[in-house]
Amino acid sequence: MGEDCVTEVGVAGNGTGRGTGTRPGSWWKRRRARREERRPGPPGPYALLPWLLMGLGSFSNLFQGEAPNPWLGGLGLFAFNSLYVSVVFRDKRKRESPVSYWLLAAMAAVTLALAIGYGGSWLLFFPLLSLACGTILRNRQLAFGTLSVAAVATAVAVWRGKGDTDPWTIGYGTFISGAVTAAILTLAETVMELRATRQELARSAVERERLRFSRDLHDLLGHTLSVIVVKSEAARRLAPHDMDAALTQVTDIESVGRQALTEIREAVTGYREGSLATELDRARSALTAAGIEPVLRRSGPPLAPQTEALLGWVVREAVTNVVRHSRATTCSFVLEGTADRIRLTVTDDGSGPAPDAPATPGIGGTGLTGLTERLAASGGSLRAGPAPGRGFVVAAELPVDGTGPADEETGMPQDHRPVRMPGA
Repeated sequence: MGEDCVTEVGVAGNGTGRGTGTRPGSWWKRRRARREERRPGPPGPYALLPWLLMGLGSFSNLFQGEAPNPWLGGLGLFAFNSLYVSVVFRDKRKRESPVSYWLLAAMAAVTLALAIGYGGSWLLFFPLLSLACGTILRNRQLAFGTLSVAAVATAVAVWRGKGDTDPWTIGYGTFISGAVTAAILTLAETVMELRATRQELARSAVERERLRFSRDLHDLLGHTLSVIVVKSEAARRLAPHDMDAALTQVTDIESVGRQALTEIREAVTGYREGSLATELDRARSALTAAGIEPVLRRSGPPLAPQTEALLGWVVREAVTNVVRHSRATTCSFVLEGTADRIRLTVTDDGSGPAPDAPATPGIGGTGLTGLTERLAASGGSLRAGPAPGRGFVVAAELPVDGTGPADEETGMPQDHRPVRMPGA
C-alpha cells in the first residue's frame, strides 16, 4: 500500500507552508486560534470604575464649601469609594463569600448616611450602590436587593425634597443600574461558560475519535495478523507434501491481506460496518486452518445492522484469542435471543497457552476491554472468563429490534439445531 502512504513535507515556510515543515493551512489555523483567544470576555472591574464620576457633584459641594461638616463628608466620600472599589474588584470565586455581603452592608450604611445627611447630588450614590449589588447578588437576592435599594432611594429623595433631581428618577435609575449590571455580567459569564463547554466538547470528540481509531486498529490488525500467521504455518506444513494445498493457503493469505488494507482504510474514515455473516465465514476459515472445528447454533430474531456490526467485532476478537492462545479442538458459536435481547456465546474447549509459550502483551486484554466499551455504549454487556470445566467463554448481550424468524412449515420459532459452519 505504498502508494497510499504520503509523507507531508513542507518546503520553505514563513506563514505559507514554506521552510517550516508545516502545511499551508496550519498558519491560518494558528491565526484562528489566536483570534479565538482574543475574543472579549465579561467586563472587567475597571469597566465599572468610571461610574464613580457620578460622585463629582458631592465632591464639588465639599470643595466649594457648600456641604456642612466637610471633614465628615470627605471621610464618608472616601469610605464609599473604597468600599465600591473593594466590591467591584471581587472576582467570581469570592462573590458568594460572607466578606462580599459585609462590604455591601457597610456600603449601604455609608450611602444611607450620606444621602440623609446631605441630600441633593449625594443621592446619586444610591445608583452606585445598586450597581455594586448587581456585581455580587444573583437571582432572588438580586431582585430583593435592587428593589430594596430603589425603594429606600425613592423614600430618602422624597423626604429630602430638595434638589433638581426627581425622586422617582432616582428610584428608577437605582433599580436599572443594578438590574442591567447583573444582566450584562450574567450574560457574559454564560457566554464564557458556553465557549469553554464547546472547547471541552471538541476535545472530547477528538479523544473519542482517537479511542475509536486505536480500538478499531487493534481489533483489525490483531485478528488479521493472527489469521496470516496461522495460514502461513499451515502453508509451511503442507508445502513438503501437498504444494497445491499450500498454494491455496498462500492465496488465502493474499486475500486476507487485501481485505485488511480495505478495512484499515475504512476504519480511518470511520465508515466501516461489520457483518456478522462475513465475520463468521472468516472465523470458519481461520479456525479450520488452525485445526479447530467450528460449530454454530443460531436462533432468535433478525438483527439490526448496528447489532450485527457489534457482534461481528465480538466474533473477530474471540476467534483471534482462540487461534492464538487456546490450543482447542472445537469452538462453538451460540447465537440466541428474544424480541428484546440477543446473546452471542463463543466457547472453546482449549487448555490455554502452552507453558513455554512467549507472552503476547496487548493481545486479548486490550481487545476485550475495547469490546466491553463498544457494547456498553449500545446498552449491552460483555463477559469473558474460563468456562466450567475446561476452555474459555466470551458472552455478549445486546438489545435487538424486530421479530424472531419463524419456521416456514410450523410458524414456530427456530430451534437450536447444531449445524456445521459453511465450508467446515
